[in-house]
Amino acid sequence: MSQTRLLDAVKKLTGLVEKTDLKEPEILVQAKKIMCDLVSQDDWLDETFARPHPEYYQQYLLYGDPLDRFSLVSFVWAGGQKTPVHDHTVWGVIGMLRGAETERHFAFNEDNVLEETGKVTTLSQGDVACVSPSIGDIHQVSNAFQDQTSISIHLYGGNIGKIQRHVFYPGTSERKRFVSGYSSNVAANLWV
Repeated sequence: MSQTRLLDAVKKLTGLVEKTDLKEPEILVQAKKIMCDLVSQDDWLDETFARPHPEYYQQYLLYGDPLDRFSLVSFVWAGGQKTPVHDHTVWGVIGMLRGAETERHFAFNEDNVLEETGKVTTLSQGDVACVSPSIGDIHQVSNAFQDQTSISIHLYGGNIGKIQRHVFYPGTSERKRFVSGYSSNVAANLWV
């Protein structure tokens, strides 16, 4: 299995984040194109980063920029698994590699109570979507299937495994801080 597709994406993303004059909307447009290309073929993800866990979704680091400008992560969802309602605090681009995932969007109302917006989207293989505090990044994500594994590739504008984020409790203004870390202590070898 060749890592050429992943290495090419990392090179393009490194070039993108080095353009310090770009504003977030332009970063998202260009990053979305790179992610579309990355998930357009399913021949590059090493099985080490595609293993589901029977109880918890897995977040495997594929590449972490040494300056923490971006990270690439594979999210592996066993059937029926989902996240808590959470935010990211940085921009992100999500590309669906295998299967599908469902995203439920949340926002705070005028009384500072978190409620579901009613917007529900499903990403299928090859689809790409963006999140950001500026466009809305409080959501809950789940595997769209109860009986099969789904895998999405996530790009974040920082090292998502060490960024302090929040879990939210719908119907309240309550939030809890967390740092996600990663599901393993290895990253992909881009040069094999």
